[in-house]
Amino acid sequence: MILKRSLTLNYVIMKTRKLLTILLGIFVAAMIISCENNDDYVVPEGSILPENFKVDIPDALSRQGDPNARIAVDTLDGNVVYMHLRNFIHAGEEAADIVQDIIKSIVLYGINKPMSLSFEGEEDGRIKNLDVVETSFFDGEEWEFELNITDAASEGNEDGGKAIQIFWNRNPIKGIAILKPYNIDRNSHLHAEDAIFSITYSEAGDHGYDAHMIIQASNLPLEEPLDNPYSVSTLKMFVGKNGNVIDVYGNTNHPNAVLFGANVGFNWAFVASGNNLQDIGVAEVGLPSSNLDEPSRNIILEEYSIKNVFTAEIYSLWPNIAPEVVNAYLYNTDAPGFFNKNGFVQGGTSPGPEYDHLESRLPDLSPYNPKEISSLMIEFK
Repeated sequence: MILKRSLTLNYVIMKTRKLLTILLGIFVAAMIISCENNDDYVVPEGSILPENFKVDIPDALSRQGDPNARIAVDTLDGNVVYMHLRNFIHAGEEAADIVQDIIKSIVLYGINKPMSLSFEGEEDGRIKNLDVVETSFFDGEEWEFELNITDAASEGNEDGGKAIQIFWNRNPIKGIAILKPYNIDRNSHLHAEDAIFSITYSEAGDHGYDAHMIIQASNLPLEEPLDNPYSVSTLKMFVGKNGNVIDVYGNTNHPNAVLFGANVGFNWAFVASGNNLQDIGVAEVGLPSSNLDEPSRNIILEEYSIKNVFTAEIYSLWPNIAPEVVNAYLYNTDAPGFFNKNGFVQGGTSPGPEYDHLESRLPDLSPYNPKEISSLMIEFK
């Protein structure tokens, strides 16, 4: 019976890959000009734009999972258990890559001072207006520069036609970028008219890291529950870097999601720590309800751990099932999960001392309050 019911979980995984494709499609369309990615890129001398606007995440945590991974009869595969985690971290990292590419692209216009200009959007052929001003105030802070790109014909709309808004300081590098794909490329995003993303980046040490970024998305288009009950409405992810160590935590909200039983609406909440040099990572995941109003790490990640939630849902369906069958099936859901460059290694017990410094960081990391993520709203200035 568990195998039959676990096909529902396999459906979750397949739909996650579909979701990722949709998200990355939105991110990629944010490019305002074609710009070849160049890892050796350097902002030209005299440009007022920041040279860097992202934190790289270890592949052990961000590499996409295999959507064809099989669910075994006796034991749930660890790569299946944690596939959501790695796919959503990957999607968040792609969002930051796109913002960085946008900045590289804007440099091609020779922006080295406050200015205004107009250009034709490469994808939708619509006129876009670009304005750069000095000294701006947003989100309780003063910024050296503010850049706005709007869809010219939509400037009379309620959203002002705003497509891209970037605030930044040069020393130390710090900024906020807000993107609305619908106004960037009207042709490709009729299905996501209200979707909006933001990426905050800082090298100012204001969260105790050498550099950090915060990636958020709201008003993502939900698919019909019968077609895809696992689509995402909002997400928020923090990434902090100290040397080669990267900490990641956050939530995605799935308001129509169901697992084994009848409960509807979950946050996928996680914390993780990885090492870029060693390409290893450690993670914990919780599945609290979307409307849980609770900031406590212990409740989100321990009371609502994957193992506890799956166990409760299985027993709600099959109250007389043998405990040894359930324990064997959920063996790989023991927290935390350990990863290397090839994916999931094992859960619960560390594979070796090289993971100790990462595992010791997890107790100090906590996801966001699920209810706050479920109601997350992002707005332009």
